[in-house]
Amino acid sequence: MAHTKISIVPTSNDTILKFEADRFLTNHNSFEFSNIDDAKHSPLAQQLFYLPFVKKVYIASNFIAIERYNIVEWKDVQDEVAAQIEDYLSKDGLVVSEEAIKPKAAVTIYAESTPNPGVLKFVCNKVLVPNIYEFTSIEEAKPSPLATALFQFPFVKNVFMEKNFISITKFDIIEWEDITLQLREFLKSYVEDGKTILNDDAPKQLKKTEEAIEQKFEALDDTSKNIVNILEEYIKPAVESDGGNIEFKSYDATTKKVEVLLQGACSGCPSSTFTLKNGIETMLKDMLNDNSITVDAING
Repeated sequence: MAHTKISIVPTSNDTILKFEADRFLTNHNSFEFSNIDDAKHSPLAQQLFYLPFVKKVYIASNFIAIERYNIVEWKDVQDEVAAQIEDYLSKDGLVVSEEAIKPKAAVTIYAESTPNPGVLKFVCNKVLVPNIYEFTSIEEAKPSPLATALFQFPFVKNVFMEKNFISITKFDIIEWEDITLQLREFLKSYVEDGKTILNDDAPKQLKKTEEAIEQKFEALDDTSKNIVNILEEYIKPAVESDGGNIEFKSYDATTKKVEVLLQGACSGCPSSTFTLKNGIETMLKDMLNDNSITVDAING
């Protein structure tokens, strides 16, 4: 276990101090951490964040730079910090894990208009969620840290997630041209940073596991199963391309009434509600050979 010597080096910014090591710390990579969660792949940086005055930690080839809050002066704490870093490194403490060194996968997000002027679809080049999730309030969004973060924007009314896209419904107080870039950059950064989109227990909590979906389907009567299959094969693909979803709710064998739930871009759009309702009704009548069928489309 070789002893590592740390030298204190001032910088042009009096809130930032460099702690220079007499050996290489990283494989010519540089890292910046803004908080203890951000530093999950650097045990050294996490340890430093336990110091109440540490605002940011930078780790480069042979030094650690720390930005402080103004609650202390460096002259009062720098020797203690240098000794802590020196002790940690001399005991062969891990600086950054291999996970941190891995290059980030390139993430692209582009915005796509939908038939609903109040909804914009943000498409990603990677899968985001395994199933369909819709959140209409920050309270509902607890199982999804990403949806919760989106609801922090005052103009976000609804968040709909499916596979590789997120449809966002806005309030009418603002125009898309004023917020599209902001949302796109936020989503790109969030996904690139590998932040949690759904909590691990979200599928179970919201009954979205494959098992739960299968059990729900098997509990249906034969006509309802046929309706679900028709919706899945003939309606959903077109609806998904418009940033929405249609979900079977119920079928009444007595009244021949079918209820479907419109989600994402389909919800709250009068023209799409009318078009979908009539289109689904016509298709079901034809494919089930029953002209008595009616469809009631409910907005999610």
